[in-house]
Amino acid sequence: MTGENVVERTVDRSEPTVEQLEHEGDVAADFLEELLDIADIDGDLNLDVRQGRAYVSVDAEGEDISVLADPDTVQALQEITRLAVQSKTGSFSRLILDVGGSRDARRRQLEKLVDAAVVKLDEGASQASLPSMSSYERKLVHDIVADRELVSESYGDGADRHTVIRRR
Repeated sequence: MTGENVVERTVDRSEPTVEQLEHEGDVAADFLEELLDIADIDGDLNLDVRQGRAYVSVDAEGEDISVLADPDTVQALQEITRLAVQSKTGSFSRLILDVGGSRDARRRQLEKLVDAAVVKLDEGASQASLPSMSSYERKLVHDIVADRELVSESYGDGADRHTVIRRR
């Protein structure tokens, strides 16, 4: 290939360091502080690094935070915050946002969904499908299912991706 410029593109697939994840959390916290100020909501931000991800939680007293703690709102805020982090750092972010304990509440809801699926299996179904959910929620479901010594797999694409549960 004489005379042609060949550009090799590489994608860094290495896991981020704790320092990079802490920086992600700091950037996310700055963004969320501004957002809370605009919404006139007083909240405390806590930052943590767990399982290769930055975790940012927002806690507040009173009903102000309950509006933001709705699962769909948390998901939207998480995506916006990830974009803000990516814009500032130049790197894709997988940070997790928790608002007012919404993640724990969602895990309890997912446990109930898995329990209902187990009832279907106990009644003779060969498998039970759960509704579509985010990748983070599917991961939680896979963990819950594994704890109950069952098998789960995800099927579908994009917004239609869902989990199917079976016995071993």
